[in-house]
Amino acid sequence: MSSTPDNCLIYLDGKWKELGYLPTSPVYNPSRGSILAHVPLCGPAEVNLVVDSAKRAFPNWRDTPPNERAQVLFRLKILLEDAFEELCLGIATEHGKTLSEARGDLRRGIEVVEFACGIPTLLMGESLENIARGIDCHTDRHPLGVVAGICPFNFPALVPMWMWPIAIACGNTFVLKPSEKVPLTMQRVVGLLEKAGLPPGVMNIVHGGRECVDALLEHPDVAAISFVGSTPVAREIHRKATSFGKRVQAAGGAKNFIVLMPDADVERTAEAVKDGAFGCAGERCMAGSTAIAVGDAGSKLLPALADLVKSMKVGPTDSNDRQPDMGAVISASHRDHVTGLIHRGEQAGAKVLADGRSPLIEEAPDGFFLGPTLIDQVEYGNPLMDTEVFGPVLAVMRASSLDDAIALANRQSYGNGAAIFTNSGKAAREFRRQVSAGMIGINVAVPAPLAYFPFSGWNDSFFGDLHIQGKEGVEFYTQRKTTTTRWFGYGDGEIWAK
Repeated sequence: MSSTPDNCLIYLDGKWKELGYLPTSPVYNPSRGSILAHVPLCGPAEVNLVVDSAKRAFPNWRDTPPNERAQVLFRLKILLEDAFEELCLGIATEHGKTLSEARGDLRRGIEVVEFACGIPTLLMGESLENIARGIDCHTDRHPLGVVAGICPFNFPALVPMWMWPIAIACGNTFVLKPSEKVPLTMQRVVGLLEKAGLPPGVMNIVHGGRECVDALLEHPDVAAISFVGSTPVAREIHRKATSFGKRVQAAGGAKNFIVLMPDADVERTAEAVKDGAFGCAGERCMAGSTAIAVGDAGSKLLPALADLVKSMKVGPTDSNDRQPDMGAVISASHRDHVTGLIHRGEQAGAKVLADGRSPLIEEAPDGFFLGPTLIDQVEYGNPLMDTEVFGPVLAVMRASSLDDAIALANRQSYGNGAAIFTNSGKAAREFRRQVSAGMIGINVAVPAPLAYFPFSGWNDSFFGDLHIQGKEGVEFYTQRKTTTTRWFGYGDGEIWAK
């Protein structure tokens, strides 16, 4: 690909274009606090360029047979596998997550590509002969046109790949706005799309902040918006884009509860909860950010969990050397924000069991590091419960019964995921039926579904009708057409001419 290491470019008409006249924002290596690249902050003029590129490419791509569109993705899958480790190191470098976590990020993205390769079957319609005498009816799916994806920083590969593989497989053309904090991964992936033979204009990239996003939301030639980010922004994206007549799926933030029952397996539960809370430094919308210890589960589980948390190694992730258990957070300002929340949570009466504030990382003193923090006796009204922390913090609440724990979990407005750790089928069934969340884990701390299931957040964790991923993703990126057919001379008493 033709971009240089220190510049992020926009991509349109199958070419990379540098915009030297625009202001830029730095892209950091969170492990070192150093600048990797500069990303241009585009506005309406640049959005017009990429949308026009996608619009010009749409008619031909729409008319390309689905099996030929799938062949591009089959070739991409092979190229992604060949470049897998190189891409994962790039993810770890620009995001700060560990190499193991980067591999999971990209692997789950590749699974969406694999799912989209089945598009000839996924696009099949329905038909029924003789709905009336001599009259047949059938439905088929058609692409929407130009669609856009607006992505967060926390999964540089997976979240964009939730969107565009399915969208382009359905026959749409795509405009991607990656997070300005992690734009490099998708530039590398689009370079592989070029090699896979994707026609010019089918995939396009634009960079920027709010001005760029607003231009996409308002553009008359953009038919649909996919968004992942915080709940306040998701709500506003949905409101504004729908006011301009667009189809919208907007995934927001979360406060995912993990209920710990007294009969849970101590060792396995502690390990799973640790990974669920502190994987990716807690910067994921499925992180288990709040645990509820039921009855004497706290006295059984928390000491083992605290020991695990205290033993976690934090450090840089930008090399193939021995990796830490947890990497940096995305920026210095986010580190300071989360540290402030921990301080205020402690001042409000919570008890810190494992303190990750001010870690000393000798090999990377300028990195954006914050260690894992376990904090007990948290209640509603504590600052840690007032917001989505989105960092390496596990807040622990207490409940006397499963019913009380479910009531605590359902009291908050989010609804992404919820999990329970128990050996009781009765407790698990009751939890699954009663808790108000769209993705449920039974002895699974992070119940994020695979590519062929929807990422089905509820409540303030999702705005829209059709979720990301799976068959709902195909429905979102297509619209149905129903055709009713009658041929005179057949079924109405006439005889076919011989």
